[in-house]
Amino acid sequence: MKNIFFIIIISIILIQFIQVDKTNPTTNIKYEIKAPENIISVFKRSCYDCHSNNTTWTWYSNIAPLSWTIAKHVKDGRQSLNFSIWNTYTKKQQDYKIKEIFRSVYAAMPPSSYVYFHKKAFLSSKDKKLIRDWTGVMSGTKPIFEVINE
Repeated sequence: MKNIFFIIIISIILIQFIQVDKTNPTTNIKYEIKAPENIISVFKRSCYDCHSNNTTWTWYSNIAPLSWTIAKHVKDGRQSLNFSIWNTYTKKQQDYKIKEIFRSVYAAMPPSSYVYFHKKAFLSSKDKKLIRDWTGVMSGTKPIFEVINE
């Protein structure tokens, strides 16, 4: 029993040396989604940690094996939808992603495991309605994107 405990402790220490990539790629601001401020503020509060290049890496994202899970969630989130590169998506991709936002905000996002540690990320019914209305999926309208003069 003593040997098993010792092996577990040594294993936990050793896995700390297996670090994951926790960088935030630099992107040009012109590629970032440009939605009305009330929509952007909800996205930044509840979605950007996994769905943008502006992830806030918490202290516990340095502790393996939790760090592996967090890094995978961020990688997967960025691959499925990245608000930092929104304007690099084709019109067809954007339309698809808008429908996914509509569906995900109601059904699955943000995940409860994320909200447990980030209470501010919780989407109230009002937040969900705001985003779903903005997508225009139910009304057949197009979402409003801010036009930024460069």
